[in-house]
Amino acid sequence: MAPQGPAGAHPSSAEPLSRSIFRKFLLMLCSLLTSLYVFYCLAERCQTLSGPVVGLSGGGEEAGAPGRGVLAEGPRELAVWPAAAQRTRLLQLRQWRRRRRPARREGGEEAAWEEETPGLAGSPGGSGAGSSVAEAAPGTLALLLDEGSKQLPQAIIIGVKKGGTRALLEFLRVHPDVRAVGAEPHFFDRSYDKGLAWYRDLMPRTLEGQITMEKTPSYFVTREAPARISAMSKDTKLIVVVRDPVTRAISDYTQTLSKRPDIPTFESLTFKNRTTGLIDTSWSAIQIGIYAKHLEHWLRHFPIGQMLFVSGERLISDPAGELGRVQDFLGLKRIITDKHFYFNKTKGFPCLKKAEGSSKPHCLGKTKGRTHPEIDREVVQRLREFYRPFNLKFYQMTGHDFGWDG
Repeated sequence: MAPQGPAGAHPSSAEPLSRSIFRKFLLMLCSLLTSLYVFYCLAERCQTLSGPVVGLSGGGEEAGAPGRGVLAEGPRELAVWPAAAQRTRLLQLRQWRRRRRPARREGGEEAAWEEETPGLAGSPGGSGAGSSVAEAAPGTLALLLDEGSKQLPQAIIIGVKKGGTRALLEFLRVHPDVRAVGAEPHFFDRSYDKGLAWYRDLMPRTLEGQITMEKTPSYFVTREAPARISAMSKDTKLIVVVRDPVTRAISDYTQTLSKRPDIPTFESLTFKNRTTGLIDTSWSAIQIGIYAKHLEHWLRHFPIGQMLFVSGERLISDPAGELGRVQDFLGLKRIITDKHFYFNKTKGFPCLKKAEGSSKPHCLGKTKGRTHPEIDREVVQRLREFYRPFNLKFYQMTGHDFGWDG
């Protein structure tokens, strides 16, 4: 009988077999990983799917309903779905597209939209201005966002600065048939040389029947903007949010003061000569409020019926009423009503009871509704006298008395 080896030792004949099994295991593992990688790369490059695919499972709030997935199909397949299914799909997509909003806007301005709940800073970017909400896997999210196509805007909020344009845009984005870019593109005043292709690429994707919008308040006072927008499309609908020019000028100054505390006083900037009472119309805060002068340039390229003038004051006192006029002007069904708003006494502004893609109330951010500095009453009265003839002409041109001189 052959002597046994030391205790715990394996027969030498077993060693080649063990190594062979290990090599086969490694080979199978490498093949599996390679197959997964190839599948992942192919999935990332797919632009359309042959049928509905569950994008998320158990996504809870993110998916729009606890324990349910989000259906994601390619743009061509979406057309075969019934109208009701398309609407449901659209609302699901809007929840995803609106989860994140840019925390800062051009020029360093803070987010203009925030969660009403203390300690939560919201940030609606189709449009579109940070959130800690978890996101889907990159591949799944890409499929969700690849639906629809990017279009040049059919409607633009062209002004005016400090009139209420941000509030109007955020309120409009509640409507399922409105898609808007969040940040101000400034294409027709600062970036026109980049071309329409660049401009179109800034826009959010839209489905058939949706309206693409943007807002840049400085367009209204830009001499070249009317001709440039007309060259893009003579059918573009234009919305102008206007406000008492005196209050608007003070608000404009207040915003600048918050960024540059060392600027001269409002009174010293208002007058060329305080003794004679001559107003300095070269100061932008004053110049913007001469609405009739700016409107003349627009009427050379667009008929008055293609423009809607929204009252900034009524946008605060009766947001649903003003939004009703805007929805009619855009040819939209009146979906945004009184039930969407409540008045926040602290801020002095209406807020959304429930913004799209969120279960919490939303209000304009800290940069909106700043407390205005105390202005000499004589200065305010002189400004009202200065603006009165321009206001009356503006009322005649628009066929609407905004009541700033009552």
